[in-house]
Amino acid sequence: MSGIREIAFARPWITDAELDAVVRVLGGDVLTHGPQAKAFEEEFSEFMGGDGHALLTSSGMAALHLAYWQLGIGPGDEVIVTSQTHVATVHAVEIVGATPVFVDCRQADGNIDPAQIEEAVTDRTRAIGLVHFVGIPCDMDSIMEIARRSDLLVIEDCALAVGARVRDIHVGLIGDAGIFSFYPVKHITTGDGGMFVTRHVELKDRVASARAFGVDRSFSERAIPGKYDVPTLGLNYRLSDINAAIGRQQLARIDEILQRRADNFRVLRAGLSDISDLHVIDTEAVDRVNSHYCLSAVLGASLANCRDEIVQRLRESGIGTSIYYPHPIPRLSYYAEKYGHDLGRVPQATTISDNSIALPVGPHLDESDMEYIATQLIRVMESTD
Repeated sequence: MSGIREIAFARPWITDAELDAVVRVLGGDVLTHGPQAKAFEEEFSEFMGGDGHALLTSSGMAALHLAYWQLGIGPGDEVIVTSQTHVATVHAVEIVGATPVFVDCRQADGNIDPAQIEEAVTDRTRAIGLVHFVGIPCDMDSIMEIARRSDLLVIEDCALAVGARVRDIHVGLIGDAGIFSFYPVKHITTGDGGMFVTRHVELKDRVASARAFGVDRSFSERAIPGKYDVPTLGLNYRLSDINAAIGRQQLARIDEILQRRADNFRVLRAGLSDISDLHVIDTEAVDRVNSHYCLSAVLGASLANCRDEIVQRLRESGIGTSIYYPHPIPRLSYYAEKYGHDLGRVPQATTISDNSIALPVGPHLDESDMEYIATQLIRVMESTD
């Protein structure tokens, strides 16, 4: 086929600014728990609106673990979780010894269904673990009302949601704790890494200590080098200044990154609007801002068993795709064998997992790429039996 493009699903946008920043750190005396990490935390907090606290971690998963651990959730507790998410969302619950209680998502936006949360609350429920699906904010008003009535904690997985907001409040700062991921294909990257955020000063202080062995003072706070105490248990979940320096340069371009994603999403969605048997997952609320991680499209009944064929044919046209997510969590082997959850109770999550295609909208692409993707997908769908 002539005119084939090479369109990667995701690609980190690295410039000379990131390269120069790394070289400057390498030429200095401090490579970890230094000034770059502190500056990145302050700048990320300011980006979110300045109303919360941000702490760098070695990964988004590390931030999730710290959230549940330092909120005191453990054996005997239940945490209501969405079935449509990355496994890390639920692994963090499992690691602290609590029991995940799976509920379904909504078809329109892929997010956890508040009505099912309410039905799942028991005397053992301690928290709600939600994810803002592919950067689309959850119905936080309904979820927070349920949490208030039942005295539940709310942990927000914002791994794909940098820039997503509800009425100008950045996700992650609505519940009790939030986490972000800076894996290479996310909105911004640090090479790998994550961020823990919260509005609560006491929780921030506990997490800050727990991510660094439980020591009572950081490297910069020690009057005598090497002298400190360890009053609490901790882990090594810190992120180096090398990674933080990359993140700072990425964050400096966040407005452009988010605008490119929004523009690409708009063009691609418009290009697919005439396909009757295709549902584009997006926010339907005027007060919620989608961060546009990707465009996830669910195939209708006539093409329900053709997803893999369509993906392969798009690949032949040079178009990279992905799936968010390949299984509802209770169908993954570990959780299926341990809990034996009835998949009939999560039909929407199952449908999205089995029949959706994630299409790229990242800043490495432009509007002509979106038009090409739409044209090729329509061509493939029309010729697929």
